[in-house]
Amino acid sequence: MTRDPKRYTITAALPYTNGPVHIGHLAGVYIPADIYARFQRLQGKDVAFVCGSDEHGVPITIKAKKEGITPQQVVDKYHAIIKKSFGDFGITFDNYSRTSAKIHHDTASAFFKKLYDEGKFIEEVTEQLYDAEADQFLADRFIVGTCPKCGNEESYGDQCEACGTSHNATDLIQPKSAITGAVPSLKETRHWFLPLNKYEPFLKEWILENHKKDWKTNVYGQCKSWIDDGLRPRAVTRDLDWGIPVPIEGAEGKVLYVWFDAPIGYISATKEWADREGKDWEPYWKDEETKLLHFIGKDNIVFHCIIFPSMLKADGSYILPNNVPANEFLNLEGNKISTSKNWAVWLHEYLEDFPNQQDVLRYTLTANAPETKDNDFTWADFQARNNNELVAIFGNFINRVTVLTHKYYDGIVPEPSTFTKIDEKTLTKLKAYPSVIESSIERYRFREAQQELMNVARLGNKYLADEEPWKTIKTDEERTKTVMFVALQIAATLAVLSEPFLPFTSAKLKKMFNFDGLEKLPNWSSLQEISPLLMEMPLGRGGLTIAKSELLFSKIEKEQIQAQLDKLEASKKANEAANAKVEPQKETVQFDDFTKLDMRVGTIIEAEKMAKTKKLLILKVDTGIDVRTIVSGIAESFTAEEVIGKQVAVLVNLAPRALRGVESEGMILMTETPDGRLVFMNPDTSGVGNGATIN
Repeated sequence: MTRDPKRYTITAALPYTNGPVHIGHLAGVYIPADIYARFQRLQGKDVAFVCGSDEHGVPITIKAKKEGITPQQVVDKYHAIIKKSFGDFGITFDNYSRTSAKIHHDTASAFFKKLYDEGKFIEEVTEQLYDAEADQFLADRFIVGTCPKCGNEESYGDQCEACGTSHNATDLIQPKSAITGAVPSLKETRHWFLPLNKYEPFLKEWILENHKKDWKTNVYGQCKSWIDDGLRPRAVTRDLDWGIPVPIEGAEGKVLYVWFDAPIGYISATKEWADREGKDWEPYWKDEETKLLHFIGKDNIVFHCIIFPSMLKADGSYILPNNVPANEFLNLEGNKISTSKNWAVWLHEYLEDFPNQQDVLRYTLTANAPETKDNDFTWADFQARNNNELVAIFGNFINRVTVLTHKYYDGIVPEPSTFTKIDEKTLTKLKAYPSVIESSIERYRFREAQQELMNVARLGNKYLADEEPWKTIKTDEERTKTVMFVALQIAATLAVLSEPFLPFTSAKLKKMFNFDGLEKLPNWSSLQEISPLLMEMPLGRGGLTIAKSELLFSKIEKEQIQAQLDKLEASKKANEAANAKVEPQKETVQFDDFTKLDMRVGTIIEAEKMAKTKKLLILKVDTGIDVRTIVSGIAESFTAEEVIGKQVAVLVNLAPRALRGVESEGMILMTETPDGRLVFMNPDTSGVGNGATIN
């Protein structure tokens, strides 16, 4: 690999089309990849930035069963949602494809067939988990059980989402079918395996020796752990009816395993793009002067650093990734983001709730990106970063510059006069920022790079505050022209530097500063060539007319944030209700046993909290028979004042029992909602008084 690659092939992990894209996906994969791709294009580099929908995973078939539709209907629905939301959010894929496309089926089949013909697979008859009730073998996501490493009782057959460990389904403790809930049995089946153990020497040299210093520690560490534990053959086929059919005789009813199929999607997406653009796809995957990068989340490290490179090595004609800058996970309001539990901020919903505010989310997710550890997104932080940074620092500087330029010079960039040491020092600092930001981006430190971008805006605010053109305009017009000229150069530089991070804001700024009217459009490289003496600046030596100030960012009010918090809470309650476990039926009782229960309508006439307890209320209840004392554990759900006057169902012939020294002479009948709240079992008492029996 040369120090300056001829081209860049940038991939972003293929999202499963069993649901929309959420902020965890954006922070971990798509925003960093887009920043990097935009940055390289700004430098005039040849870039192929590809992605696509992963449509053959077992989660697709599970979703189809749950919704009562076909897998194809599932992927068509979510592919459309995902592709549109990426476009609306400004993710600049050169091609967003899908693994159900014919070009992908053909590419993946040909890849498998080549390795098969060259004897790169081993064929084995093994025992795999089988659900007799469903009459099918269970692929990894059709099995749940206890993780052998951390004890998580809801681990999948291929990976535990609690600890991140990858394993085989047969490693699970107490596995059960996700289809029927039955305990699966082992049954023989024939499959083809990629012998990863044969590629250990290659992987040790390529990763452990060559990439120890330039790969992120979390990526290198996970790879080393896998290699040190010893690699085993990995199946490349599965017994399923949804996926790419295995393209050899004797493999009827089998498809390519999704982990084998999906990464080939990067290649097929590049082919599709090249065909459309009239390019040759092969240099982007087979030329050593191409820099190949995979942007992924940490749960995909093993596939992109161990398995896919072994596949490429087995083929022998492909380049290997230069880097795999995987991020950790993003949590939401203190809890893990979960598609199945609907605990997420969905991209397409954000775009509806916050129209034309794509950059606010991009900025917040980059500022809090989980680059080295899991981080947390909160709506309060989202509001604070918008109001205190984008509005108060970035937007404020641009607004001051444009308003003053129109107030003093009718929007025409003034010709500068003499530059003071402060001016030259400021311009020298400005000139350094492109290199500083570039260094951070090239090391995949996007949080750091964005902080430096904001420092440019801070530089502008400080310069204006120190030089006070609103004062010098009354005493020294020539000095004011120079100050405004320098301030405008800072603003115009922000228009270019902000494009990878805040592309919609950058577009507004370029329009405001009439970049189309410049002879030479500024780019990243031209900013680094700024000379305070020659004044080869983005806005030239003056005379260009800029547009009036346009609102870049608007303040986000607490009501908007509360609405999002309420939406999350409602989603949480709805999910709990949908997944509430119904208690199994108790032991059968005889009719005579039931008739012994004496349940009456009663009214609570007095109530007080029992001292030194959290849950107990002492109630006086008029049962129609008598007024009796009942101690009830409802104090965490109701105050004493709330329950006075309530008509309730009372079990009156329950044997008395002493609770904390108070004799309780019955039981109030209650039930519990899915979110854990107690509610009264109120009888229908219209026209019925205390003491009426409940039959």
